[in-house]
Amino acid sequence: MLHDIGYRDWDDLFRDIPAETRLKGRLDLPAGKSEAEVARIMERTADKNRVFHTVFRGGGAYRHYVPAAVNAVAGKEEFSTAYTPYQAEISQGILQSIFEYQTMICELTGMDVSNASLYDGASAAAEACAMTADRKRSVIYVSETVNPRILEVVKTYSFGRDMDVKIVPSADGATDTAALQEMLGQDPAAACFLMQYPNYFGIIKNADEISSIVHAAKAQLVMSVNPIALGILKTPGEIGADVVCGEGQPLGLGLAYGGPYLGILAATKKNMRKMVGRYVGETVDSQGKRGFVLTLQAREQHIRREKASSNVCSNEALCALKASVYMAAVGPAGIRKVAELCTSKAHYLADGLADAGLKPAHSGQPFFHEFVTECKDPSALLSTLQDKGILGGLPISDHEILWCTTELNTKEEMNELIETVKEVLA
Repeated sequence: MLHDIGYRDWDDLFRDIPAETRLKGRLDLPAGKSEAEVARIMERTADKNRVFHTVFRGGGAYRHYVPAAVNAVAGKEEFSTAYTPYQAEISQGILQSIFEYQTMICELTGMDVSNASLYDGASAAAEACAMTADRKRSVIYVSETVNPRILEVVKTYSFGRDMDVKIVPSADGATDTAALQEMLGQDPAAACFLMQYPNYFGIIKNADEISSIVHAAKAQLVMSVNPIALGILKTPGEIGADVVCGEGQPLGLGLAYGGPYLGILAATKKNMRKMVGRYVGETVDSQGKRGFVLTLQAREQHIRREKASSNVCSNEALCALKASVYMAAVGPAGIRKVAELCTSKAHYLADGLADAGLKPAHSGQPFFHEFVTECKDPSALLSTLQDKGILGGLPISDHEILWCTTELNTKEEMNELIETVKEVLA
């Protein structure tokens, strides 16, 4: 079998996995233990974790307030034990919850259709870009201001689908629109341009101008969004986006050690049949009663594998349900309030850190709830903050820190941070 697929031996098959991470010999496992003994060991191990109650870090995962109703509803047995509804006619409750999620995402993004969710924001971005490609247009343009983790996933997906990825440079923390116009204008194979809104550095700029440039080149605009920011910003639909993706973690999922998260994917009606994942549609049964059905899922490998446009064959239904309960609990006014608190606190903190001696990296640029400051020694500053129980910003270079605030950050916490910075710099 190895020879048939082009490999010499087992080592050749796993050559992309670093040698130092591969298992050599047998696992050194201890003898079996009782349930009580295992629980005691796990508790001691968990005690080594450092849990910060004051957090000023974002970069893709955000600490927001999660109403008690979210976990109370999602924790009900009929939801937490359910899986993908393959037999749709007996899964009406799950299907309705997904249908409500799709509806809310469409309202939030201004798009015509939404799918039943993907694994996370990065894979959603990769799938969104792939939706726009065809035989004539197979080059994906990505802004340099996109989260580098998202970019890596887009590159990985694109490699497997024979799509090229080209990076559009930035200028002062925002997409260089002149460079974008020049690059797209010279490439008839351009399929789309992926931008982040707000971008990785928290900046909100040029979205309408970018939309005009992209569409003038007959490419499609893909926007990776922060759903909370849409509470106060123009929707992607208003801007003219063709496909919208994003990380749904801020919508009631809370923070965890890497997930599970929720990939948002929505699009205009013209892209409906290219979208991966499932749609849940509303219909009526033979007696005229309202019902729900899975539809337009023939692109997936478990239905028509040889013609599949994606290997997605599951969905994040439970995470989507949490997002739905969150959006229903706080409502449009609540999301707007959360967004207003996030951005007002971020600007208060940015001003305070500037006064303390941390110069803004992109002075004068409009930003949402994240911003970058310069810092000569980020590790020393962040270490001092940790000693005080504060998780500081994310170091993104040897002289820059990406800070973040949410509605949970208090004025007292921000003032303590600012005073600590003053002490360290002094």
